[in-house]
Amino acid sequence: MNVRYRVELSQGERDELLGLLRGGKHSVRKLKRAQILLAADAGTSDEDIIASIGVGGSTVYRTKRRFVLSNLEAALSEEPRRGADRKLSGREEALLVATACSSPPAGRARWTLELLADELVRLTAHEAISRETVRRRLAENDLKPWRKDMWCIPQVDGEFVARMEDVLDLYAEAPDPKRPVVCFDESPTQLIGEVRQPIPAGPGQIERYDCEYKRNGTANLFIFLDVHRPWRKVKVTDSRAAVDFAACMRELTDVHFPKSDRIRVVLDNLSTHSAGALYQAFPAAEARRVLRRLEFHYVPKHASWLNMVEIEIGVLRSQCLERRIATKAKLASEIAAWQQQRNASGACIKWMFTTKKARAKMGRAYPEPVTAHKSYAKES
Repeated sequence: MNVRYRVELSQGERDELLGLLRGGKHSVRKLKRAQILLAADAGTSDEDIIASIGVGGSTVYRTKRRFVLSNLEAALSEEPRRGADRKLSGREEALLVATACSSPPAGRARWTLELLADELVRLTAHEAISRETVRRRLAENDLKPWRKDMWCIPQVDGEFVARMEDVLDLYAEAPDPKRPVVCFDESPTQLIGEVRQPIPAGPGQIERYDCEYKRNGTANLFIFLDVHRPWRKVKVTDSRAAVDFAACMRELTDVHFPKSDRIRVVLDNLSTHSAGALYQAFPAAEARRVLRRLEFHYVPKHASWLNMVEIEIGVLRSQCLERRIATKAKLASEIAAWQQQRNASGACIKWMFTTKKARAKMGRAYPEPVTAHKSYAKES
């Protein structure tokens, strides 16, 4: 049946096939089709082509047929393949998705691919379903039932909106040296030491360090960030109690901003972040003196992302702390170097979320205002 498909190449087609075989990255199938066409053009029998190139008779037949009935490009390319039928029908896929989104069986913490496959066998007429079939159908629907994310769900009420817009308006104000806006927060960090000294990197060899390490305790970082100018300050302490917070607030007024009339401080809702902390740490007269120059503004609960210093903490960790630092002294030294470089570079946080954008994006979540209607009856 192959006799009627006679391959006769033009000189241009021969040159193209020879060039294909000489170089470039091509699939093995494409290269073998090129060899088949060249051999057939030279008058080689199908049996010899099969033996020399290492292909089946059907491959030789299909390649010659596509060339004769179509063209060279069609003969070299892959024919579309139908592929196997989908194991699950549309209804069964919907059932799989619904099952994956439901609670797992009693005694199991989460659905696994094997559990879902077994459950689908129980609910349908299939005798067996592979975990790969389940995995592919879940991937198409962007489902991973074995994973969970933990996050805080804020209650967007009047108090949430009031605090959010208060902080956003502070960020939007023009810089005022007499009334600076400073974001403040703390972040604990571990002191990690090496059990064995790392092997430095060299040509053709990356740095290597031992998987074993030793814990040397923890330290706390208090971070100040000026919203309107390239200034940040990181203080390393042993603890983050109320007296530590009070000491930071006094340093803010007396050391960092001694000439400012009023310092607006953006804080989260940690219990130590309060005016009372200063009365725990200092005599009443001293606490009152410091507080007269401070104005606390609190972000909403479960909305620490509104505190701009959270971004700076992320930068600090990625640029400086993403490694093993064994002692508090080394930690303080490394952070001081990072802080000096970042301040000198003029780095600032470019805050894009404004009150206007908040009302546009979160308008539906804003509480509905209640309007009181009063009717007055005329005295007769």
